[in-house]
Amino acid sequence: MDFLNSQLTRKNHLKCHKKRLNQDQVRLLEISFCSNNKLDSDRKSQLAQELGLPPRQVAIWYQNKRARWKSQSLEVDYNSLQKRLDSALDDNEKLKLEVERLRKELNKTQEMLLGFSTTTNYSSISSSCDEVGSTSCLQLHDHQSKHNHLDKELYACLIGEEGQFGTHNGHNFFASSLS
Repeated sequence: MDFLNSQLTRKNHLKCHKKRLNQDQVRLLEISFCSNNKLDSDRKSQLAQELGLPPRQVAIWYQNKRARWKSQSLEVDYNSLQKRLDSALDDNEKLKLEVERLRKELNKTQEMLLGFSTTTNYSSISSSCDEVGSTSCLQLHDHQSKHNHLDKELYACLIGEEGQFGTHNGHNFFASSLS
């Protein structure tokens, strides 16, 4: 019981001697903290003497101030990162919508190309060739074959040889529009 009483007496004794800082003392400590947030023993003694405080109280004030300062800077950093994340998420949504729009446009273009390549003059080839192996029929067939080859090349440019949109022979035709 004596130990408990001595501890309570000690706490009461510390509370009685601990002074609350006035505005001038806080202002001077703040100015000192702004110039250097670490406190060496010489600076601690000098501030304690100027303020009329025990050096331990100055050291504790600095310690508490550093903790508050760190918490505030973490909060500012968190808010900044949160804004950047929100902006990135907005950009991501816009890009998803753009990708969807481009996919629809690609599908329409693919349908047009497929429709174009299947309807291009095949009926005129068969109707204009009365004789199998005629010279005019072979010339028309050669022309159609070259045209069909061009259609395939155009399709390959748009779709890509491996089904990859926008790349052909290692070249990405849409790289500049995506960056």
